[in-house]
Amino acid sequence: MAKLQSKDETELIQRMVQGDQGALSQLYDRYARVMYSLAFKILGSVEEAEEVVLDVFAKAWRTAARYDASRSRVDSWLFLMTRSRSLDRLRQRQRQTKVVEAATNTAQVSSSNLPDEALMIDERRTFVTEALTKLPDEQRLVIELAYYQGYSQSEIAKHTGLALGTVKTRIRLGLRKLKQTLA
Repeated sequence: MAKLQSKDETELIQRMVQGDQGALSQLYDRYARVMYSLAFKILGSVEEAEEVVLDVFAKAWRTAARYDASRSRVDSWLFLMTRSRSLDRLRQRQRQTKVVEAATNTAQVSSSNLPDEALMIDERRTFVTEALTKLPDEQRLVIELAYYQGYSQSEIAKHTGLALGTVKTRIRLGLRKLKQTLA
C-alpha cells in the first residue's frame, strides 16, 4: 500500500508539472492538516501556520518540475519544506524583535537629548498606561507580562497557571481593545 500511495503521489507531482490544479488540490487534501500541525508546533501561531502551509503548497506548485522521486518521498519533501519555512519565519520574528528592541533603545538614548521628544514620549507612555488600566485585569496581566516583563506566551502560561490557548486569547483580545482605545 505504501509503495502504491507513493507512486500515486509521484503521479500527482507529474500532473502538477503539466499544470493540473486538481492534482495540487488532492495533495493539499492529503497533507495540509498534518503540515499545519507541524507549522503550528514550531510557530505557536494559527495565522502564521496557515500562511506557511499556503506558502509551501505555492512553492510545491512552482517547483514541482524539480521534485526528484529518487531523493525523497512526496510527503517528506512537503514536510521538509514546511519545517524549513516555519523555522525561517521563527528566525524572522526573532530578528524583528531584536530590531524593535534596538530601535527602542536608540529612541530612548536620542530622546534624552531632546526635551520635546522626551515630553512626547512621556505623554504617549501616560496615554498607553491609562488605556491599559481600562482593560479587564486578566487581559492587562498577560499583556504586562509579555510587553513589560518580556515573557513569552508559554512562560506566561507557566507563570500564571493558565492554558496556553487562554493566554493567547487574552493577549489578542487585550491588544484589540488597546488598539481601539488608542485609535
